[in-house]
Amino acid sequence: MKLCVALDLPTLEENLKLAKMIKDYDIWLKVGLRSYIRDGKKIIQELKNINSNFKIFLDLKLYDIPNTMADAASEIAEIGIDIFNIHITSGAQAMKSVMQRINNIKNRPIVLGVSVLTSFDNQNFKDIYNSTIEKKSLFFAKKANECKLDGIVCSAYESKNIKEITNPNFLTLSPGIRPFGEESNDQKRVANLEIAKENLVDFIVIGRPIYRSNDPKYTVEKILKRI
Repeated sequence: MKLCVALDLPTLEENLKLAKMIKDYDIWLKVGLRSYIRDGKKIIQELKNINSNFKIFLDLKLYDIPNTMADAASEIAEIGIDIFNIHITSGAQAMKSVMQRINNIKNRPIVLGVSVLTSFDNQNFKDIYNSTIEKKSLFFAKKANECKLDGIVCSAYESKNIKEITNPNFLTLSPGIRPFGEESNDQKRVANLEIAKENLVDFIVIGRPIYRSNDPKYTVEKILKRI
């Protein structure tokens, strides 16, 4: 299980300061919508300047028509990031188009499909999809696997079942991890480290519990020791 630290701070400078604090650890870094819209490709280069071995997850959740998504995926692959994600609900044609476009790229990024956002609870999800989270997340996982994606973004609670119906090497990445019982904030389906381990999660994404702590470096150390 790998730790991915979310760089969701208000400024580029704050994100880079956090990255410098934890540059000596074997971790991944997540760059999301807020940071990428504000800072663009510059943040990727700045992070690589801090530690060229940083692995970067670009969390943009692509969702558009197939050709546009494939074009965007091709551009993302040129940036030098290691994981990006696309919405499974964009459909099989879009997912296949993305994979076909980047499959011949040397050392291409890992592509994950976004299943059910962890901000959903069952009632809110049913209002939109007219189904339960458990049932639909498994359906989404099967579709992503059929379309040759490398894995899925899901809550820790769904990870083990997803691997059972796809294959053990189908990657799972789980946001909403609260390692030491912190508040869930806007996340609904949060989990701790033990639950993530039990459910065979490959990547855990942790943001606020790290960057809001009094000592982010020490918090990262504690998490790494636990996993």
